[in-house]
Amino acid sequence: MNKKFHYFHIVDIRPWPLLTSLGVWILTVRIVIWIQYKNSFLIFICLMSLIVLSYLWWKDVIRESLNQGFHYLDVINGLKIGIILFITSEVFFFVSFFWSYFHSRVSPNMDIGQVWPPFLINSFDPINIPLLNTIILLSSGVSITWCHHRLIVNNEFKTKLSLFLTIILGFYFTILQGIEYFQSEFSICDSIYGSVFFL
Repeated sequence: MNKKFHYFHIVDIRPWPLLTSLGVWILTVRIVIWIQYKNSFLIFICLMSLIVLSYLWWKDVIRESLNQGFHYLDVINGLKIGIILFITSEVFFFVSFFWSYFHSRVSPNMDIGQVWPPFLINSFDPINIPLLNTIILLSSGVSITWCHHRLIVNNEFKTKLSLFLTIILGFYFTILQGIEYFQSEFSICDSIYGSVFFL
């Protein structure tokens, strides 16, 4: 059969997309079980397996690009467009998330007593953990931007330093968010306030 030459890399069959999708699905089921029954068994194993699968998948992509030379300009442009579309979808997700929060806050309906926060909901003081988490989140954005600029000028030490700082800030943010979740006196089932808060 006569093969036509083109600049697009046709990927060999790999197990990573199927295994990663299955891992994300199992993790989601385990989190729902944890929220409902407080049984956190296997969540750590699911997270570790997703980290390993991501590493193996990215290792294949890097090997195809650098060692095998399969990523021509059209492939690189396709990857860039994919990242742009992913970021755009995340922006719309957060816009809809904040839209639902502000809509419920500005015009609370009869189901929650026409007050915000709803009756019997003790909300958090925004000056404590929420403010600290906002500062940490913005700081991680600054440190990853610093990492990007150091990567462009090929400064390996500062690139690794700023990336490590970003990872530490991400872990710290996640720990504080977990503390806030465990300290809450309401659950995800407590009206729109609990749903939006835990989402």
